[in-house]
Amino acid sequence: MLTLTLDGSIVTVAMPTIQRDLGFTSAGLSWVVNAYLIAFGSLLLLAGRLGDLLGRTRMFLAGTAVFTVASLLAGAATTPALLIAARFLQGVGSAMAAAVGLGILITLFGEARERARAIAVFSFTGAAGASIGQVLGGILTDALSWHWIFFINLPIGVVALLVARRVLPADRGIGLAAGADVVGAALVTAGLMLGIYTVVKVEEYGWVSAPTLGLGAVALALLGGFVVRQATARTPLMPLRVLRSRSVAGANLVQALMVAALFSFQIIVALHLQNVLGYGAAETGLAMLPAAVVIGSVSLGVSARLNARFGERAVLLTGIVLLIGALGFLTRIPTDARYLTDVFPVMLLAAGFGLALPALTALGMSGAGEDDAGLVSGVFNTTQQIGMAIGVAVLTTLAASRTERLLDAGHRRAEALTGGYQLAFTVGTGLLVAAFAVAFLVLRPTPARSARP
Repeated sequence: MLTLTLDGSIVTVAMPTIQRDLGFTSAGLSWVVNAYLIAFGSLLLLAGRLGDLLGRTRMFLAGTAVFTVASLLAGAATTPALLIAARFLQGVGSAMAAAVGLGILITLFGEARERARAIAVFSFTGAAGASIGQVLGGILTDALSWHWIFFINLPIGVVALLVARRVLPADRGIGLAAGADVVGAALVTAGLMLGIYTVVKVEEYGWVSAPTLGLGAVALALLGGFVVRQATARTPLMPLRVLRSRSVAGANLVQALMVAALFSFQIIVALHLQNVLGYGAAETGLAMLPAAVVIGSVSLGVSARLNARFGERAVLLTGIVLLIGALGFLTRIPTDARYLTDVFPVMLLAAGFGLALPALTALGMSGAGEDDAGLVSGVFNTTQQIGMAIGVAVLTTLAASRTERLLDAGHRRAEALTGGYQLAFTVGTGLLVAAFAVAFLVLRPTPARSARP
């Protein structure tokens, strides 16, 4: 699971090298990330339900195998088309494995304290994966070549398959007859895929262009048809009762706002370090290492105990406050920023993600039963990937537009880039403030449990 999460960001610091090596155009280069996000985000819901029907362990093993093979193909790619196709296939495998991961944990760990620890470990993969990906991406690209950011997945995938076959319980699922909604699957997969595609193409076409409005309208129509289908089908793909849970619906909305701000934050910080401050790929990865360390330490070291003592909602709100401080600090980052005074404090405040994500995951899965744990897991992960895709598209588009206006006004390139990044950080801060408001107003307080030593 760490590898799946990590793979969404490991390419970010290697993209300039990939562009030079394979001859990508500026517009085509973004598809090295977008192809992965589109496949991952649009297939999670379907994969989660299929995991409930066919067996979550089977789906996890199959997805890990597909991801590992696709990583080999991506590392061996010699043309832009081959790399983009391999990245799409990586997204398919990631969706198959990630959609059922939480469902497996929920069914394996029934006791509250054990479940809290398991969710803390799982959440560490999501919270730290993106940061670790950027660190590894920079180091591997400079030390070996960009091909190794994909080849590194091979031994990990093989070991994961061997261990999973030994330790995960065999399950046959509840059978296709219990919910094989082919029409619903086609509607939601097509709607999500087209919707994410529309968002990531906004930077090329603009928000109010005919392609954006037309494709967006079709995507909304497909998703609307999916909702109608779920309300009327005898065996729906996603029973709408899942979203009637206040904690599940609220947690998914908070997550969408939070990851939209934070995944974009990691990408834009990396761009600022390289494009304005002149860092190399490995230097950028190492500069962001403290964030991975504090997120991992908080996720694994204290989050479960804090959730048990104070309740998930209180811990979530505290984590979001720290994250608001992190992005708020960056809204005034100068062109000649110094790492120790202008960047390093932000890396430490990223510890808020290590607090927020485990608590949010526990709240988001709180309404899952034995038969629909895979589905609720798929919904939660779908929200995460859609939030990432939308956040990257919106914030990078705003930054680019602001930079162009400043360049036209006669500002130096470094000043223009910094101004664009500051705008993106400001909008990201606003998204986190909205996430705090939703969490405070919608999510019910969770009772604190006495933590045993």
